[in-house]
Amino acid sequence: MTVRPSEDQEAPRGGARGGKVGGDLPSFHVTVANPARIWDYWLGGKDNFAADREAAQKVMQLLPWMPEAVRRCREFLASSIRTLAEDHGVRQFLDIGSGLPTVGNVHEVAQQAAPSSRVVYVDYDPVVASHARALLANHAEGGTAFIRADLRDTETILGEAADTLDFSHPIAILLINVLHFIPDADDPHAIVSRLMDAVPPGSFLVMVHGASDIRTDTVTEGARRYNELSDTPLTMRTRAQVTKFFDGLQILDTGRGPGQLGDAGSGQPSYYGIGKKP
Repeated sequence: MTVRPSEDQEAPRGGARGGKVGGDLPSFHVTVANPARIWDYWLGGKDNFAADREAAQKVMQLLPWMPEAVRRCREFLASSIRTLAEDHGVRQFLDIGSGLPTVGNVHEVAQQAAPSSRVVYVDYDPVVASHARALLANHAEGGTAFIRADLRDTETILGEAADTLDFSHPIAILLINVLHFIPDADDPHAIVSRLMDAVPPGSFLVMVHGASDIRTDTVTEGARRYNELSDTPLTMRTRAQVTKFFDGLQILDTGRGPGQLGDAGSGQPSYYGIGKKP
């Protein structure tokens, strides 16, 4: 797949997850904080601008452990991919809200575990799109593609992903720190249902979502500060609300026992889950 970055933008080079999601595909503005670049800052990367650093630092005034939470999220993502590839035979991964590339990308981890793995990345951020060509490097037996699309545009995502993925075989759908950028008004549970309805039995949902019921006061204030500075507001959710995304799925044990979502520990406000479609 050929991806053409906008001619009027100069994109930074480097890496982080967590691209913005929204109605229209956005242009590139360095003066507005961006989730992918904030994530990059927390990972210690260099592909961020003053607005991103300001937002990240203001959030860290209340939530100083955010960089550690981000690193734990990446560890969960990598371990989930290896588990699905090695223990469950999954060879196809659809990573929506993939963000900027960094060390240990999904296709690298998956193809190390199983060289024939195929990976499709989806993000609507123009900076992420400009890095897509670098992500398309793959093992000869595998395949990697990039789709520029909004998470809510499931028809486009599923249609274009079918050029690379075989929807008659299990697919792992990765939604890592992206659904909390979808407001309740856009019915994120219906979005997840449409995605999971499109994949066959034996497929998986892998998710990390911000928690509103862990360290509630500080998290609420941290989200408020973030929302004042970013063009992509956060909607944190409770354990019950996040668990609802896994309706009809078998939740694997992620540390709290079968059927229970895991969390980052140390009071960090995120829920982790892997669900299998029966």
